[in-house]
Amino acid sequence: MLKAVFLDRDGVINKASVIDGKPYPPRNLDELELIPGVDQAILQLRDRGYFCIVVTNQPDVARGKTSKETVESINQFLIRHLAIHEIISCYHDEHENCGCRKPKPGSLLKAALKYNIDLNKSFMVGDRWRDIEAGQNAGCKTFFIDYQYNEKQPQNPTYTVASLTDAVNIILNEAS
Repeated sequence: MLKAVFLDRDGVINKASVIDGKPYPPRNLDELELIPGVDQAILQLRDRGYFCIVVTNQPDVARGKTSKETVESINQFLIRHLAIHEIISCYHDEHENCGCRKPKPGSLLKAALKYNIDLNKSFMVGDRWRDIEAGQNAGCKTFFIDYQYNEKQPQNPTYTVASLTDAVNIILNEAS
């Protein structure tokens, strides 16, 4: 079985716009800005045998604030420029109660089935409580990148870190 690192997109790989203490995704490809060091961190994971999969909630599509095409253009840019295997996007809003929207673990479980991933040897890295809870619900160790957002905080992440680079250093040290 493979081991994976699941990554949230906005706030983990690319910068999120923070307005009134809450994070928001880039509105288009022109606003996309990668967080420094992310490319190398993901490459290190792949070089050490980790499957790298982005799992992202994109409810602004259901809310009519952005188009699915815009989200997919950002995702395609990330796939072309980073060493990630796949991006799984949930376009549903909370009231739709779908299984793929974090904090539910559906996206992680789907990837585990598709790629034969051992979730107990895998990690979820995110910057919001939904990411951490999804990882916990799937059986992964979790890394919370704490940007001090003005919102609900996660309960008992395995680790709290300042960046994806910090998370990757811990993952790679644990694996040695």
